Amino acid sequence: MKKITDYRKLLEVSEEATLAELKSIYRGLMKTYHPDKFQDEVEKANAEETSTKMIEAYHFLVSIAPETRTQNLPAYTETVTNSNIQDFEFKSQVLTVEFLDGNTYEYFDVPKAIYVKLVNADSRGRFARRHIFNEYVYRSTSRLVAATA
Repeated sequence: MKKITDYRKLLEVSEEATLAELKSIYRGLMKTYHPDKFQDEVEKANAEETSTKMIEAYHFLVSIAPETRTQNLPAYTETVTNSNIQDFEFKSQVLTVEFLDGNTYEYFDVPKAIYVKLVNADSRGRFARRHIFNEYVYRSTSRLVAATA
């Protein structure tokens, strides 16, 4: 997905970067681009914009990191196995699925053809369990909503 690639490029990390490496690189970049380091208003505004993008990129990459997904796997498995789909939305190859248990997950790089098959499936839950839930990079957005509320 372009968003993932852009975020990795912004933070100058590879796909194989661990959470510790990601954190270290992020902190180093934030020290360099922190707005308080600049006196000139234009430079300060540019640094603020850059640091805001870096913060967003860091949090996004942490949320899809294999270590994060492994840590949250029991809760994810519980949701996709035992809860029904309440609603879903597809936009720019991102499929957002809301479950009846209150959890929401985003799945990235989902082809439109898979989304169309989901819409037309006799059992959307069964189709999603077989063709979506363990096939695409995902992240929980439930925590993101709870953190901002």
